[in-house]
Amino acid sequence: MILNLTSDSIFLIFGFLGYVIGRWGDNHLNFLMRDPWWTPHHWIYGFLLMIISFYFFHEFWLQIFSFGLGLFVSDLKDFLHFRILGSDKKIKENVKFWHID
Repeated sequence: MILNLTSDSIFLIFGFLGYVIGRWGDNHLNFLMRDPWWTPHHWIYGFLLMIISFYFFHEFWLQIFSFGLGLFVSDLKDFLHFRILGSDKKIKENVKFWHID
């Protein structure tokens, strides 16, 4: 029971951290980089982290997987439209932090 509570807490903490970093990257890093057309959307990084967590990170697979899941969820809308590369064409004044984009 204690082990499950700990692993659940780790999953939620790293997932939330991945989500927050994904939102920060989507809302602030894109503007700092001037929203280039050649950058991949960050759902790809989250998806790759989830996949490789099982193969390469045997001791920390739960942390890596949940961080990747947080990144993936923070850019879920682009995944559903299967946007791989490209600019988001966001206007800085209309950006919302706490939502799934």
